[in-house]
Parts: sequence; structure tokens; C-alpha cells
Amino acid sequence: MSYPEPSKMTGQFHSVKGTIVETIGNMTGATSWQQSGRQEHAAGEAEIKAAESKAYVEGAGDRIEGKKDAVLGAITGDKQQQMKGNVQHDKGEAQMRINDPTS
Repeated sequence: MSYPEPSKMTGQFHSVKGTIVETIGNMTGATSWQQSGRQEHAAGEAEIKAAESKAYVEGAGDRIEGKKDAVLGAITGDKQQQMKGNVQHDKGEAQMRINDPTS
């Protein structure tokens, strides 16, 4: 299973599907189903983590760029740039909080 970009939705799908396949394998005694279910579940969980990490880094970029624009707007007296920078900073901060790998 290789995808161009990690996706939380795709990762969750494979995680749940893997759990279902493993459960069926456990109920029927089919070791191949147990094994493939565990593998698909693990791959799904890894994709979720990769998607969260990517989103966290993107949030950090927005936060930094927003702070830069806010400071530059404050220095030059451009209130619109300052406001846009603050909004972008806050958006990036929220995205980082939602995708924090330590939580």
C-alpha cells in the first residue's frame, strides 16, 4: 500500500479494515487472515501518524510565516498585513495543536 501523500481518512480506513480482517481470522482460525489483518492495521496506523506529522509541520510553517508577516506589518504600519499575519499564525498554531504528535 503506497499512496502519494499520507491521509488520515485512508489510514483510518485501513486500520479499521485490518482490525476486522484480523478478527475474522481469529474467529475462524485462519492464520493468514490474522497476519494480513495485523499488517493492514499497522500500515493504517502508520499512515495516520504520517498524515498528522505532515499537518503538524505545515502548521509550524504557517505559524512562522504568519508571525513574520505580523511583525513586518507592525514595523511598516500596514495594519492589514499585520492582521493577516496574526490570522495565519493562529491558524498554524491550531493546526499544530490538533496534530501534535505528543498527544
